[in-house]
Amino acid sequence: MLVELSISNLAIIDHLRLQFSAGFNVLTGETGTGKSIIIDAVSLLLGARASTDLVRTGADGAAVEGVFQLDAETLRALQDEFGALGLLDDAELAAGELIVRREVSAGGRSSARVNGRAVTQSVLRDLGRHLIDIHGQGDQLTLLQARRHIDFLDRYGGLEEPRAEVAGVVRRLREVREALRALQRDARELARRVDLLTFQVDEIRAARLHPDEEADLRRERTLLANAEKLKLLADSVYELLFEGEERQRSVVDQLGAVVDHMAALQKVDDTLGEQSQTVETALYQLEELARTMRAYRDEVAYDPQRLEQVEERIDLIANLKRKYGDTIAEVLAFADRAQEELDGISHSEERQEELRQTEVELLGELGALAENLSVARRAAAEALTARVESELKQLGMEHARFIVATDRAEAADGLELGGRRIAFDATGIDRIEFLIAPNPGEDPKPLASTASGGEASRLMLALKTALSEADPVPTLIFDEIDAGIGGRTGRIVGRKLWDLSREHQVFCVTHLAQMASYGETHLRVEKDVVGGRTLSKVQALSPEERVNELALMLGGAATESTRRSARELLAESNPTQMKEPQLT
Repeated sequence: MLVELSISNLAIIDHLRLQFSAGFNVLTGETGTGKSIIIDAVSLLLGARASTDLVRTGADGAAVEGVFQLDAETLRALQDEFGALGLLDDAELAAGELIVRREVSAGGRSSARVNGRAVTQSVLRDLGRHLIDIHGQGDQLTLLQARRHIDFLDRYGGLEEPRAEVAGVVRRLREVREALRALQRDARELARRVDLLTFQVDEIRAARLHPDEEADLRRERTLLANAEKLKLLADSVYELLFEGEERQRSVVDQLGAVVDHMAALQKVDDTLGEQSQTVETALYQLEELARTMRAYRDEVAYDPQRLEQVEERIDLIANLKRKYGDTIAEVLAFADRAQEELDGISHSEERQEELRQTEVELLGELGALAENLSVARRAAAEALTARVESELKQLGMEHARFIVATDRAEAADGLELGGRRIAFDATGIDRIEFLIAPNPGEDPKPLASTASGGEASRLMLALKTALSEADPVPTLIFDEIDAGIGGRTGRIVGRKLWDLSREHQVFCVTHLAQMASYGETHLRVEKDVVGGRTLSKVQALSPEERVNELALMLGGAATESTRRSARELLAESNPTQMKEPQLT
């Protein structure tokens, strides 16, 4: 439940810090005092779109923070869905506390944190669905949307698991059918694709590429293109080292003489042993170098024909790289992928037959699951009808008939059931719509074309009451659902909200004293002008202050008569002597 709400610089709210009880909380006050702003603040905590219009004039930004105390069931649901994000550590799970903070800057930037960890708006929105349900007159519109009725029914019947099984089979069936459509494309298009793939594979395979050959070819081309120069230079090096020039001894001969002289010096001065060894090593190395250069000189050959072959090979590789990849490895990988696609097309008939068989199997599995779900829905519809009509009777619509209409549509690609092809989707094969006949003698009609504003409010409350035990959301907020109803019906609605608060924490923004009298925590919202600025403030009312507030709501002024009526309302709404209110 929501135990504390802090609001700063939001519209006409400078700073508020509110604490709430676990039961039925009511907020009252004149129009424009800021009651809806408090609901807007809660909506921000639930991931609603942040608007700079909400930031108080002159402030750098607005902030809303909510402290939630959660039961074990809600904590498990949060851990299952958000555990991977690290929003709850072991200590926080043990404490059952969740702190959500939302900030909106005057420049339009928005940020959100859960237990101090930054989250995206989408994560906050998903999280909020586990924490609070807000119902206002705008939410009645969702009740009037027929496409949402199947969700209400499945939720009431506890059919989420079989519905999820149906959705899983539908998803697999759609994947199989999409694969079949891909394989059944125009034959000429496939033929063109086969020709292209065959050409590409043959072109790459014919080249007989090796991943490292390009570097070797480029080196060989360099050597062949410079063969004469390399042979001349290598020969010169060999001659200088080993043969010498005319009237000049070779470097090896001269260094040999140096070795002899160093040996003689060492005999006289044994401290020159290291230097003598150095010269001797250099002689051996130069002799080895001379032999190497002679062999290199003999191997270098000018071969114009081989050079032309190398150039052609390099050009071939460059052309393949230009079309298929930046490296030889990428070109070869392209050929592998093309071959795989070609094999797939070549074996498409076999693959199509496999997919058709899978489609038949999935259709059979889906038919059985969907029929079972449909049977369960009919049972849930009967129970929901009885429960909602009972709730409507208590809400002053004793002659209203509520019907859960079920239907099926036909489709050429649907499930074959009872000699018909029945359309299906992820929810199954049923089309569900809630119908109502508010008055005797009227045919049932869709809610949208029948229910008035007050009737829609009572319908929504009846459904919410019927669904309350199956509803996992711990906190429910009802924003001015008293529109279109009078004081006598307001007492019944108030009692229903009090009943809901036995299973949930309930908030209600209302202008009806008859509803407000059932509140266990009564907050009055009012505004004042301080320093030329309008400020909204909230006060938790004492018992006597509450009498005055209800008196004002009843008669516009706190007279002795209206205070007496207010006390009577509070006495009748006291849980210790509460009676079921009746309409007369």
